[in-house]
Amino acid sequence: MISSQHRFHGYNSLNFVYRHGATTRDNNMSLRFVRNARRSTHRIAVIVSRKVHKSAVRRNRIRRRLYEIIRAQEAAITDPYDIVLTVFSDTLAEVPAGTLSRSVTGLLQKSGVIKTAGNSPASRHHAIVTNERG
Repeated sequence: MISSQHRFHGYNSLNFVYRHGATTRDNNMSLRFVRNARRSTHRIAVIVSRKVHKSAVRRNRIRRRLYEIIRAQEAAITDPYDIVLTVFSDTLAEVPAGTLSRSVTGLLQKSGVIKTAGNSPASRHHAIVTNERG
């Protein structure tokens, strides 16, 4: 589970993300994010509605799995982003952990919340120098 400082508190906080955020989407989930300069650290919410599955046990299992994957990526989130991960499918309860982790990490990278090794300025400079030489 993620720490209390990285959770949303109150409904209006989520409204800020829904009004001002950009969206990145996958087959089973979407990631809505916005940079929040008023905060010093990031906040994350995982939303699994009752439409996904009627059983609270199943919804909570999906939520716990996603929070754990995001918790493992917390060190890579350096900027104060507000992030809302919305789940569309109950199949995420049975997806292998590696596949689910790659999916969530891919959404975070595609949105620019976490930086990939290939997107760092040093690696781009290295690629330019290599291309000029050869």
